[in-house]
Amino acid sequence: MKKFDKERLLLGIAAPVLAIVVAFLVTALVLAATGKEPFSAFGIMFDYGVKSDSQVYILNKATTYYLAGLAVAVGFRMNLFNIGVDGQYRLAAFFAAAVGGALTLPGALQIPLIILTAMIVGAMWAGIAGVLKVTRGVSEVVSTIMLNAIATAVIGYLLQQGRLGHLDEAGTKISTKPLPESSHFFEFPTTPTPVWGFIVVAVVAGIAYWFTLSRTRFGFDLRTVGQSGSAAEASGVDVKKMVVTSMLISGAVAGLIGMPTLLNDSYEYSGDFPIGIGFTGIAIALLGRNHPVGIALGALLWGFLERGTGKLEFEGYDKEIVGVIQGVIVLCVVIAYEVVRRYGLKRQQSKVGAELAAQAARNSDQQEVSA
Repeated sequence: MKKFDKERLLLGIAAPVLAIVVAFLVTALVLAATGKEPFSAFGIMFDYGVKSDSQVYILNKATTYYLAGLAVAVGFRMNLFNIGVDGQYRLAAFFAAAVGGALTLPGALQIPLIILTAMIVGAMWAGIAGVLKVTRGVSEVVSTIMLNAIATAVIGYLLQQGRLGHLDEAGTKISTKPLPESSHFFEFPTTPTPVWGFIVVAVVAGIAYWFTLSRTRFGFDLRTVGQSGSAAEASGVDVKKMVVTSMLISGAVAGLIGMPTLLNDSYEYSGDFPIGIGFTGIAIALLGRNHPVGIALGALLWGFLERGTGKLEFEGYDKEIVGVIQGVIVLCVVIAYEVVRRYGLKRQQSKVGAELAAQAARNSDQQEVSA
């Protein structure tokens, strides 16, 4: 048993290491093909990425990316492809900002109210896709794509002066009403810029995700349905209820994605609020194989790549290189994990075959002795 565990651990480590090595090799070839020095580019990225201000930037970015990865991973563990996380977190952040800007309460009440509003809106928006799937058989991929577009339209309609939009004093930007001082989340006093305090909430969310899926009956049922819906139903699990519940939880976690930016940075929702983080979450969940620690490492890697490649633009490198690196890494991770999975499966089959052959030989020897 110990030998098997060691082998499984080695296989688990081999997949991401192999993927990253291959990804950097492919990226080096792409850079060389464009006439750039790949090792020089990597040196610039690493030198800039380890600076103190870069470390703060990476942690703050990774906070939002980690929450996005968790939101997507909840659906993945259920075998649901929730690609509507992007619309869910933007709509959640918008209504949370509107509610927060309309109220002035003590921070102990104001901040939880804003966060709760975001989670409820995100859960309700994701729940629509879950209900459509179990009642009408609509694929969550199709419904969440449409809901992303609808969320964009709803925000665009309401974020106007005279509705929920607020024109700033300069008359140049429309946003929700700025949050009062009591809505500002705490920060860690690092230099030159602070680390967002919402990173603590992200850590708690990761622990809750791990505990729920690994140590509760609900998590066991969720994983069972994801592996085989028919088997889960035969064992008494209400599959339809699990689908809707999983989408609600995924949406609630998605509602947290915009909170670090809203409560630690912008303090309002406007047209320049970050977009596309939900789709980044899909890549990060794949990188982390839906494990909370793996997702954290994937989020940190993503933040590092963004920071490091941003410096390359000032050194004469094409800005599109960040997309190339990220895309290649995701592709290599998917391929590497599949290769390692098949290798591990083949190894297990070989072991089982060898054990069965040995058992058959022992039985044959015993029969000969008895005869």
